[in-house]
Amino acid sequence: MTTPDSPTLLDVAPSHGGVRVDRAVTSGTFELDGGSWEVDNNVWVIGDERECIVIDAAHDADAILSVIAGRKVRAILLTHAHNDHVNVADELKAATGAPVHLHPEGRVVWALTQDGAPDAILTDGQEFHIGDVALRVLHTPGHAPGACSFHSSAMHVVFTGDTLFQGGPGATGRSFSSFEQIIESIRARLLTLPSGTVVLTGHGDATTIGAEAPHLDEWIARGH
Repeated sequence: MTTPDSPTLLDVAPSHGGVRVDRAVTSGTFELDGGSWEVDNNVWVIGDERECIVIDAAHDADAILSVIAGRKVRAILLTHAHNDHVNVADELKAATGAPVHLHPEGRVVWALTQDGAPDAILTDGQEFHIGDVALRVLHTPGHAPGACSFHSSAMHVVFTGDTLFQGGPGATGRSFSSFEQIIESIRARLLTLPSGTVVLTGHGDATTIGAEAPHLDEWIARGH
């Protein structure tokens, strides 16, 4: 069952000027290495009353479109190419006309479940703009090749996909993943952000950089 969540779902929904963050929670399966797991995904929509950007394309295009609510979609940005983050990318693109962006290193995973190719590439440091808000691409591989996070300094928020969660890094130990690489991505690219930065993840609850940063050594000791 898939449910689009309301724009006020977050305890304090990040916003800046007329730009806000909305969320749809969609449900389906994650499949890799012959395994299949039931998952709930967060799909994030950042925009004002006229236009928006969508982060990830998971499971249910209709639920995502209900949160988009008729606005022009400027881009569909993929945090990584595991099937549960991209499996309605084509449907969402057809409904909105928006190009699908993926880091080029993610193509090896994309090709496991998707036909064709994404429309455009993501590059480290690239920026996408909605109103006076910029989303900056941070290349944060480890959970999957080419994994990216998206940071807005104006909104004090970072969208981390499956790289950083409340309680630690995303899963490694599967094909195309690296524990050492995800730890370095978190250490060098995410924990260097201001401590008050809200972390909006690909699954589960929000956290902050300040809440997670003190636990890095614990995660390293725990391993993957």
